Amino acid sequence: MTRTQKTVFILVALVALILGLTINKVLSNRSQGDPTALIDAGIILLPQSRQVPALQMTDENGQPVVLDQLKGKWSLLFFGYTFCPDICPTTLAQLRQVKSELPKEAVDRLQVVLVSVDPNRDTPAQLKTYLGYFDKDFRGVTGSLEDTQKLANAVSIPFIPADTSKPNYTVDHSGNLALLGPDGTQRGFIRAPFNNQKLVAQLPGLVKRD
Repeated sequence: MTRTQKTVFILVALVALILGLTINKVLSNRSQGDPTALIDAGIILLPQSRQVPALQMTDENGQPVVLDQLKGKWSLLFFGYTFCPDICPTTLAQLRQVKSELPKEAVDRLQVVLVSVDPNRDTPAQLKTYLGYFDKDFRGVTGSLEDTQKLANAVSIPFIPADTSKPNYTVDHSGNLALLGPDGTQRGFIRAPFNNQKLVAQLPGLVKRD
């Protein structure tokens, strides 16, 4: 092989390598989703996942649930309560609509969990009845006010406990969602107000991840 042929061979090999790396990067980015599109949809992913405290609460069926064991699916944690006059019914109705427009494979990898910020009134039976108005598969958990605050603070979605001595009291809370991965760790947030169409476009790609 002459020097010229060697040079051409090396150049061809370099071009093939660069092309291969470029294609791999494009495919990798496509499989992970466009970060800009995720942010535009209100989905904010954390640089590193966060551990969720191992707090025992009770679900809508009266069964014990350890919060750091919400595994196997992507979980959308919404901190609200059943006597909420505005944010909660609006948010749950939107999540029901988003879910109805997602492909089945995405729905199978996703769960909505209402964490009650009003354990004084939100019994498991009350949660089950209330969530049934929106979607029979929506889950609910309730626990002590102290544990609920620990969880809310850990996932950076705090709320202000209500003065339960007042009649018809309300609880100040956020409409944001905490996003937990299938390993049970917090992966990020979904900011309110929601854009249903953008969430429907981005969630299928997101929940394909492990």
